[in-house]
Parts: sequence; structure tokens; C-alpha cells
Amino acid sequence: MKVTPLLLIALCASLQAADVATLQALGAKVTETAGVVTQVNVKCDAFTEADFRTLGSFPTIKDLTISGKTITDDNLALLTGLTELERLSSDGIQLTDAGYKHFAAFQKLKSLAFFHPAFRSEKFTGSGLAELKALPKLERLTFAGSTAGDDAMEAIGQITQLKEFRTWHTAQTQAGNAHLLKLTNLTGLRIGQRLPSWGNDSPISFDESTMATLAQIKTLESLELTEARLTAKIIPHLKALPKLAKLKIETVDISAADVEAIQAALPNCKVDHKPMSEADKETMLTKKLRL
Repeated sequence: MKVTPLLLIALCASLQAADVATLQALGAKVTETAGVVTQVNVKCDAFTEADFRTLGSFPTIKDLTISGKTITDDNLALLTGLTELERLSSDGIQLTDAGYKHFAAFQKLKSLAFFHPAFRSEKFTGSGLAELKALPKLERLTFAGSTAGDDAMEAIGQITQLKEFRTWHTAQTQAGNAHLLKLTNLTGLRIGQRLPSWGNDSPISFDESTMATLAQIKTLESLELTEARLTAKIIPHLKALPKLAKLKIETVDISAADVEAIQAALPNCKVDHKPMSEADKETMLTKKLRL
């Protein structure tokens, strides 16, 4: 049989449809653009090595959301064919520090999020995050819900191409926050509270004293403060940020009068404040975060 261009196109379309069906059979939510898979959202809890190979065989994926403890160093290596990736969000991955070398394959990556990475694993200190400095287009990073602390912050400080960074519920200390000063291109920052160590009191990672550090990041245009007890005493530090245009204060114990004073002191900055109830202060700040 003679293979004509039209027959070849039809054959490719048929194979693509079959492949998409295979991916959907794994529980993936799939979005196609111009006939190719560009977005996938899938839970990998029951994935086998073969399933990861299937996922990794779609090089047109640009946006990938994955979760599950089966995402290990070896299985991430099976996804390195996804060279068009621009956004990757993960939850519960079990990479060791050595496993982060595999991210070098994703040279087009712009946005990366880690939620609960290798929680309580002694094989992940966070130092492996330094591998991400090899991604030239990486602009946005979220690192949240991790038992890694200051080693992770030191590594993140090496990713100087970052423009936005978001972190909360980690094991970092006030000393770890100082590594943020190395991010000379940072325009957006969300900073929240560390999670207390199980059975122990751990030092608070974010309070009014932290603002002296943040005041040195002169490139900031957007700042989100969360999970702390603050007052109008932070005004001088906020005024030290010449480009600050947006300030969000959420899950913070601060009086309405102090918020009004902050807004008055920053006439060129939009201040967005969501008040906390007394019950929420007790549940979230006192009991959970032990502030």
C-alpha cells in the first residue's frame, strides 16, 4: 500500500488518539492544543515504571501537575523527555537531593512548585535545589510544606534568575531568610511561617524582625506576608522598598488601625488585608504554628 501524505497524517492522528486514551486510562486529565497534548494533571500514587514511561512519551506537554510518593529519582528520570515543559507543579514527590539533577532536562521551565517534597525524609536536606540554577528561564518557584530548612534556602539563593518566590510551612529559621538577599532579580515574594518541629519548639522563622531583611530586597514590587503577628512597626521597612506596589497581609494577627496606618504610609502601594477572627488566631497561629 502506498503511503500518501494524507494517509500519514491520518495514521499519526490515530496513534495520537490512542496514546491520549492510554494516558487518560491512568486517570490523567488531558488538554490538547492543535491536536497535541499540552497539559496534563495526574495523581501518580499507583504509577508503575511503565506508567511513568507512558507519561514521559508526550514531549509536547507544556504544563504538568503531578502528585504522589512514587515520584522518585529514578521515575523522574523517565520524564526527562518532556523537553517542552514550561510549568511543573508537584505534591508529595520523594526526590533525594541527588534527584534534582534531572531537572536539567527541562530547559524551557518557567514555573516550578514543590508542595510537601520528601516530607520527613533524611535523604532530602534541600541542598539539591541548587541544581535548578541551571534552568535559564526559571522565573517562579514555590517551596512549601517541607521539613527541609536553611540548606534549602541557601540552595534557593543560588537560583538568581528567579523573579518570584513563595515559601511557607518549612523548617527554615531567621538565618535562612538571609539567603533571599542573593535573589537580585526578585520582584515578587510570599513569605510564611515555619512548621513547628514535632514534639519540639522550633524558632519562629517570620516575625517583625524579619522585615529588616526583606527591606534590603529593593527590587520587590509585590509582597505577601502571612502567618505571623505584626504591627505598624513594620512601616519603616516597607517604606524602604522603593518599587513596592502590592502588599497582601493574610492570616496575620494585626489590628485594623495598624493596617490603616500602613496604607497611609504607602500611598502608592495597594494594601490587601484579610482580617482574622479570634477563633482563627487561636487555631492557626497559637495552636498550629505555636506563635
